[in-house]
Amino acid sequence: QVQLEESGGGSVQAGGSLTLSCAASGSALRIVATGWYRQAPGKQRELVAIINAGGGINYADSVKGRFTISRDYAGNPVYLQMNNLKPEDTAVYFCNVRAYSGSISTDAWGQGTQVTVSS
Repeated sequence: QVQLEESGGGSVQAGGSLTLSCAASGSALRIVATGWYRQAPGKQRELVAIINAGGGINYADSVKGRFTISRDYAGNPVYLQMNNLKPEDTAVYFCNVRAYSGSISTDAWGQGTQVTVSS
């Protein structure tokens, strides 16, 4: 079983910055990929950024050049640095970790952290 701890959400004005953190814990944990998703009111959850075990990274077009996903040398925790935030970035941000705990594949979600950007 994988447990996730998210932190770093908050409220900022447009143009401001926030950094989200996602720390995974579990027995014999081997992380395959960690992603940040977001869900705004009335909208579907969407991928923001994802980093895999090999270091490959993908971003949503809407955040390219403004957001940066990174991780510690050990691969955990994973950070999402968000710069030049816009009101349309307002959403609940969720961390997702795909991992093996021993030989068991798991897909874990964090509880979500609110990001609010005011104009």
